[in-house]
Amino acid sequence: MNGVITVMKRELASYFATPIAYVFIAIFLILAGAFTFYIGNFYERGQADLTSFFTFHPWLFLFLVPALSMRLWAEERKSGSIELLMTLPIEPWQAVLGKFLAAWLFTGIAIALTFPIWITVNYLGQPDNGVIFAAYVGSFLMAGGFLAVGSCISATTKNQVIAFILSVVTCFLLLLAGFDLVLNFFSGWTPQALLDAIASLSFLTHFTNISKGVIDLRDIVYFALLIGVCLYANTIVLHLKKAD
Repeated sequence: MNGVITVMKRELASYFATPIAYVFIAIFLILAGAFTFYIGNFYERGQADLTSFFTFHPWLFLFLVPALSMRLWAEERKSGSIELLMTLPIEPWQAVLGKFLAAWLFTGIAIALTFPIWITVNYLGQPDNGVIFAAYVGSFLMAGGFLAVGSCISATTKNQVIAFILSVVTCFLLLLAGFDLVLNFFSGWTPQALLDAIASLSFLTHFTNISKGVIDLRDIVYFALLIGVCLYANTIVLHLKKAD
């Protein structure tokens, strides 16, 4: 794991060496606060919980996480530094995992910095902190899923804008998979087993379950499998590009 840790440290340091980290965190915190207290009507609801805070996380991540993941490999390929990275005494999967973990840890830092909102709700009432903790776990896992998808797509192109757009579209489809609008489209001509499989692909379905305080093993396995499959696909893409 030394190679993974080395890449992770290098990548994480690169975030804070430029304004990217601070801009991302500032935008995330500002939007999270605005959605919670204004659009989510935090005070008007009169309830000591963070439902209005976590409800908007999937939609925040839909745009902010692809903006973070688009540079993971597209920038390396455009600048040519990917050739240097591939000549280091590490396996491609170590580079993939290291860059992913750095981005996931960075996103986790941004999520953790929303703690003043948690303090606020505890000051105003007596919330169920177990549910809030579970929702934070779900948010972190969902961010990992978005990042894994975005990282895999970033490896396929040198253009960061294309990587961003494709990541947003793909993640949007994964969010909508559990919606009635999508399921009704398939319900008339697909068997129920396939319909259930499509619904089970939804980010939103699994995140909603966890954010209610129910940490089900199936939801954990879903995110773990999604991340694992996307990172494996990412590694295969790098092998193919290396062969070229």
